[in-house]
Amino acid sequence: MDIKRARVVVVEDEAVMSTYILNSLRRIGILDVYAFSDGASALREVIRLKPDLILTDVHMEPVGGIEFVRQLRSLPQNQISNTKVIFLSADSSMATVGEAVPLGVSGYIVKPPALNALAAKIEQALKS
Repeated sequence: MDIKRARVVVVEDEAVMSTYILNSLRRIGILDVYAFSDGASALREVIRLKPDLILTDVHMEPVGGIEFVRQLRSLPQNQISNTKVIFLSADSSMATVGEAVPLGVSGYIVKPPALNALAAKIEQALKS
């Protein structure tokens, strides 16, 4: 898939970081982007939007990234439950990364992401 044609959902509760990520996506040519501030609202919209990729924070309230992805993976629609996910988090602890791996995520990036690293991880996720 051409990265510039991807539909991407960003789930990030910090407004400044959300803006940074959205601007970064636009700089690498991804224009079909949607932002949500928590996993609960994002899950409802993901079902409707059917994105190619989700970038999500880990620590959010009321539904954090780990729980959001667990709920996503349990949906009956394969097109949605198998959506590629990349975690974006300031938390790089082994415990948190260890929780993410069994969820079948396509990557884990420590915030704030460098533009080149973000683009490379997105391209890799969309090709796999």
